[in-house]
Amino acid sequence: MFNHNFKLIFTIAGIAIVVGSTIFTNRLANSLSVEEQKKIEIWAEATRQLVVTESETYTDFMFSIIEGNNTIPVIIADANDSLLNFRNIKEPAVNREAFFAKKIISFKAKNQAIEILFDDNNIQYIYYDDSLLLKQLYYFPYIQFAVIVIFLLLAYLVFTSSKRAEQNRVWVGLSKETAHQLGTPISSLLAWTSLLGERYPDDNYISEMQKDIERLNTIADRFSKIGSTPDLQSVNLNQTLTQAATYVANRSSHKVKIDIKSANENAVLVNLNVPLFEWVIENLCKNAIDAMNGVGQIEISTKAKDNDVIIDVKDNGKGIDRRKFKTVFKPGFTTKKRGWGLGLSLAKRIIEEYHHGKIFVKSSEINAGTTFRIVLKSQNANK
Repeated sequence: MFNHNFKLIFTIAGIAIVVGSTIFTNRLANSLSVEEQKKIEIWAEATRQLVVTESETYTDFMFSIIEGNNTIPVIIADANDSLLNFRNIKEPAVNREAFFAKKIISFKAKNQAIEILFDDNNIQYIYYDDSLLLKQLYYFPYIQFAVIVIFLLLAYLVFTSSKRAEQNRVWVGLSKETAHQLGTPISSLLAWTSLLGERYPDDNYISEMQKDIERLNTIADRFSKIGSTPDLQSVNLNQTLTQAATYVANRSSHKVKIDIKSANENAVLVNLNVPLFEWVIENLCKNAIDAMNGVGQIEISTKAKDNDVIIDVKDNGKGIDRRKFKTVFKPGFTTKKRGWGLGLSLAKRIIEEYHHGKIFVKSSEINAGTTFRIVLKSQNANK
């Protein structure tokens, strides 16, 4: 709560600073604009006086006023907008007349022209633009706002990335500690079931207990591998999929049917960490069973395309809203009353970070079913 309030106060303070700075700078720019207009009016009067005066001393004074304008762009034109003189404008090498004609139109739209009346038959006009300093002053608050926004964005990215990295370290540490803590009782259980198996060799319950203990050992091994560089080995993909699907099928309702189909007659070899990859397939199958309310069909199909191997896990469950196709992979997302919503998030990490593949929702239709797609590099592509 405190952290949220601090962020809110910080944001409001930042906005207040930008708004206050913008208002102050605009007022300053408007004041400077008025001063520049007065300078141009004085400059125009000096130009007129320079023509009509006969006093050398006064002429020198007028020249000093005219020469003193080193910042404001000025064009002097006759009644027909023909160029007579200009100041503080870089003259182009070509198309000079067209260039100044456009400048006059631009200056007219910017500021009202100042008339220089010499006599009834001689009227000239002064057109002017804002000085570079005034333009910079106008744009300064917007540049300042952009800089602050970029700074806040970078600060947010750094904060979230560091927070995410810290969370990852916590999860990795928790996973490894869990695997470590499970190791001792699992070893003890393996020893006890082995002893019981020797004493009661015909007891089928003991063999089933051994299978479950071996399963616990596999789960502990999976937890120990989180955060570490996995050992990838060349394996038969269809065989690995069959093992994972069989495990889920044996522990699910007989009303759930899991089929595996392969478009390739020969064995498809892929570099995998089998325990982690089986975890992904089991998770997808269990989610599919939940989506079908324990009744339906899951189809796992594979095919090779170019240098990729594509695995589709399809169910006929309740489906996923298209707007949630990416959200389902975020930690904490779940539609079940129990669970932390980490299954698909871990699956995405295992596929993308450990196996350098892709996993996404290929298609889904409400009350019709969902297809998750996994794309991995074939063993030939990795050579």
